[in-house]
Amino acid sequence: MKATEATLLKFLKNAPQFIIPIYQRNYSWTQEQCNQLWMDLLRAGRDKRISSHFIGSIVYIERGLSTVVQQESLLVIDGQQRLTTATLLIAALADYFEANDIAELMDVFSARKLRNYYLLNPEEDGDRRFKLLLSETDKDTLLAILRKAPVPDPASARIEQNFKLFQQLIETNKAELEAICTGLDKLVIVDVALDRTQDNPQLIFESMNSTGLELSQADLIRNYILMGLEPALQTELYTTFWRPMEKGFGQAGYTTHFDGFMRHYLTTKTGEIPNVREVYTAFKLYARGRTGDTRELVAEIHAYAGYYCAMALGTERHPVLRQAFQDLREQKRDVVYPFLLDAYHDYRMGDLSAEELYQALRLVESYVFRRAVCAIPTNSLNRTFAGLSRSLKKDRYLESLKATFLLLPSYRRFPDDDEFQREIKVRNLYKFRNLMYWLRKLENFNRKEPIAVENYTVEHILPQNPELSTAWKQELGPEYERIQQTWLHTLGNLTLTGYNSEYSDRSFKYKRDDVTNHDGDPVGLRVSPLMLNQGLGSVETWDDAAIRQRADRLAIRAAKVWQAPELAADILNAYRPAATQGGQTYGIDDHHQLASGPARELFEQLRSQVLALDPCVSEEFLKVYVAYKAETNFVDVIPQTKRLLLTLNIPFHEIDDPNGLCRDITGLGRWGNGDVEVKLESPDQLPYVLGLIRQAFDQQMGSVDA
Repeated sequence: MKATEATLLKFLKNAPQFIIPIYQRNYSWTQEQCNQLWMDLLRAGRDKRISSHFIGSIVYIERGLSTVVQQESLLVIDGQQRLTTATLLIAALADYFEANDIAELMDVFSARKLRNYYLLNPEEDGDRRFKLLLSETDKDTLLAILRKAPVPDPASARIEQNFKLFQQLIETNKAELEAICTGLDKLVIVDVALDRTQDNPQLIFESMNSTGLELSQADLIRNYILMGLEPALQTELYTTFWRPMEKGFGQAGYTTHFDGFMRHYLTTKTGEIPNVREVYTAFKLYARGRTGDTRELVAEIHAYAGYYCAMALGTERHPVLRQAFQDLREQKRDVVYPFLLDAYHDYRMGDLSAEELYQALRLVESYVFRRAVCAIPTNSLNRTFAGLSRSLKKDRYLESLKATFLLLPSYRRFPDDDEFQREIKVRNLYKFRNLMYWLRKLENFNRKEPIAVENYTVEHILPQNPELSTAWKQELGPEYERIQQTWLHTLGNLTLTGYNSEYSDRSFKYKRDDVTNHDGDPVGLRVSPLMLNQGLGSVETWDDAAIRQRADRLAIRAAKVWQAPELAADILNAYRPAATQGGQTYGIDDHHQLASGPARELFEQLRSQVLALDPCVSEEFLKVYVAYKAETNFVDVIPQTKRLLLTLNIPFHEIDDPNGLCRDITGLGRWGNGDVEVKLESPDQLPYVLGLIRQAFDQQMGSVDA
């Protein structure tokens, strides 16, 4: 690699031709950056004390080996935006000179010299005539500008807009034309030339973009795949796979969704969830470890991107599946996508029918919604869906999916009907983040002609106004404040109406019978066509009992809308771990060290406090030790005659142990799970040891963010 400082104009004049590779994006600066460049240029041109103005570096490598007969084009590794922007500025200035018959300025600047030195190779033909070549629509737009021809349709918006911006700036500042030219002559870049035989363009590119300020993770991945290939293969893979994938996401979608898609794709393929800021690093590890060539990798990414667009961006064509994907999107739980990508792949490969995929989607939807209603912490969802596909039997897909959901432990559980109906009746559903989602689903269940709930507004039958009217206080009785506070935003008191302003805070009887439209026709709750309002016409008093009764009825309906999986007991038992299928089980009496005495007392104190850490903690007696689990074992207790030996499932370097009680047993044979061993010998050590145990528990619970 060789780096030298040079003026921009000298750099362009001496270069044979620059080609921006197809994997580069954003070929010109933003208009804000262009304005900043213009102000810097003018300041340098006006002030003789400013000898130069640095605008950045341009890194390139020869496309092929040059010879005396022909200089090879240069592939730009970094700096394409400043190179393109400078070209647009010079083109605008050349046009101004030509349009205003300015022969020459400062013995250096003229339309002919600006074009033939910095924009064109005047003695060449075809593409080699131009100093700078972009790709796709951007190329056609730039070449049209340089040829002074009409821009194509569609044009590259940023290139066309920036060219016009420079034209306007030159026209506005035409009285300072000499300052403009002087400033342009003072622009300086660092000319970084890579050696094809010694330098690795990808490593240099990564180093120069290590701050992540310019490129997204997806851009880095695309460059990693394509940069090292021969130009012909780059073009083929980009045109066949990558460009259609970018178009599938759309211009806005590619920017906002592609990094997330790549994270889900890697989770699907590896079972591990990359850190959101380290997707590129995870991708490199995956790409290096897989078999197959680059074409197969790009084709696979292209296929999975299509799956993702179908699910997350609404491009699915199958009407039933499209609606199911929409319902999942409304819940805003992107953590489901690693599993759905795998399921959709099976569907596209013919291993799952559309109906089977639809049922799987509905199970996922119910699982996520029920857990949200039951306020179960979401920090397990990432891990649950990252490994879900690997637990399924592809020849019994739905059966094994139901069994997996039913056997999920503790805080990963699929809430059953009793828990779900109990919680949905008391949950504040008005402030639920997907309010219209659950109202739409509840209203339209089993409807052949669905209601567009977007045309309605949410109605509190018992009003929100804390200053209840006398009529409402009489209706509710002496405990009206408690009733309003308890049930205001809950299932039993919420409904939909098209006449929210007419209902206002009026009495229940008025809302039921007396509301009319502009024609005088009744439109109260009694005659409402909505399912959610069925039965309200027969309610005489809207009080605590009435709200409860309606909540009971709607909760039963909700359990049918968001169904829990069901399997016969014998089938479910076949999926249970062997240890729970009637095999040998253990209890405290199987550990003779805990029969009595100090060890038993110490164990009882320890177990009560470990189980009190969180409702999700479970206890399991095994032959040699006692396991305490959340996601998996976080502490195992090995009873000994006079003490308890604990293994903590946390990396040794992550444990905070100021008293130095812990021992590193990483890689050593031992009972239990984990890399940290600690001895508990007396009750006075218990508070400190519990602090160590809490670290292992928190590390497990906090290591999976939804």
